[in-house]
Amino acid sequence: MSALGSWFAIPLWKRVLGALALGLVFAALWPEATPAVQFLGDLFVRAIRMLVVPIVLVTIASGITALGDPRRIGGLGARTIGLFAVTTAIAVSVGMAVAALVRPGIAAPLGTATAKEIGTPPTPYDQLIGIIPTNIFDALARGDMLAIIFVAILLGVGTLVAGEAGRPLAGLLQSASAVLLKIVGIVMEATPFGVFALISVAVAANGAKVFVNVGWLALAVVLGSVVQILLVHSLILKLLARVPVGRFFRGIVDALVVAFSTASSSATLPVAMRVAEQNLGVGRAVYSTVLPLGASIGKDGTAMYVGLLSMFSLQAFGTPLTPTVYFLVLLTGALAAFGTAPVPSASLFMLAAVLSAVGVPPEQTALVVGFVLPFDRLLDMTRTVPSASANLTVATTVARWEGELDEAALRRPPDSNPAVFAPPPAGDTSRP
Repeated sequence: MSALGSWFAIPLWKRVLGALALGLVFAALWPEATPAVQFLGDLFVRAIRMLVVPIVLVTIASGITALGDPRRIGGLGARTIGLFAVTTAIAVSVGMAVAALVRPGIAAPLGTATAKEIGTPPTPYDQLIGIIPTNIFDALARGDMLAIIFVAILLGVGTLVAGEAGRPLAGLLQSASAVLLKIVGIVMEATPFGVFALISVAVAANGAKVFVNVGWLALAVVLGSVVQILLVHSLILKLLARVPVGRFFRGIVDALVVAFSTASSSATLPVAMRVAEQNLGVGRAVYSTVLPLGASIGKDGTAMYVGLLSMFSLQAFGTPLTPTVYFLVLLTGALAAFGTAPVPSASLFMLAAVLSAVGVPPEQTALVVGFVLPFDRLLDMTRTVPSASANLTVATTVARWEGELDEAALRRPPDSNPAVFAPPPAGDTSRP
């Protein structure tokens, strides 16, 4: 077997984890050389983001047409949103509990930070009214996820209720969806190189400083992410989805590594769709609807971080932590995390909303932002992982409830799924 054939014969998740480890070693031993490989990470992220808008638009619309019965749309949507609301509220509670245990804000040197204003966050009214775009093409060009989801739902529902007249468009959407997922598979073969570059650049830029200056906060973020994934998500998978937990997490390694390296739930979406179909056996009608919706509202990692960072701030300022304060942080944190659109610095916008609810003035919030912001990239990478895990957990659970879970695909080892460019087996004469 040639060297190229041997490379593609290795399961993608093993190649990705190897690249992740190699990137850490490269950044540790030769940090000054990392700018030379940064372009690989930038190209990979651009390729992934290039696919996000067409995938959201086409797969949601095609998924709705695949439901067949318009009455199923309401039930699937209600179950999806309800389950995301539950995981989001639990995530805020996990962040608060970890902060109470680790106490990362005690004696935090906020006085050494440069205050950083984050601007005015969008109001709930602005977010709500922005769901309906005034110009569809402008929403597509800007990548406005909530508006794109709204348009895609309308397109799918309209195609479905059109009956016989809508069949040609339904077939076109199904075909386009299948082609886009194949393109995702092709792009994913570059994942090891993109992950290597992204990890090495991020670690070289921040490196040990994050453990010196915000070490306890970083430890709390890691601990909260682990608890949310291994405890909360595992219980949902075991009790509600009734799937083998170990097999589930082994099947989503690709998506979790991409989530960590890109720090973006939207950029992880194409990969999540691929593993949902190939490794988890989630039906297209479910994953094409649940996962894009989850990319906008399923933010377990961000919710956990908001609860944690809010408690960190209150500890640093010496604010008395009464039951009322705990309740307000939980309530406002859950509502903000669930309703905030995927915009840059979304976590910091939510922090301002939560802290203002418990009486922290903007001047003190600006100090917290200035203290955390220089290290936020690595923290953001970490907290994106539980968000990706939550989206796939909810998709699998909803698929079980909807009868759209392929048990054979779910229990098939990921290693048995061939790579896009995998060489044919020995003796295969079907290809020249």
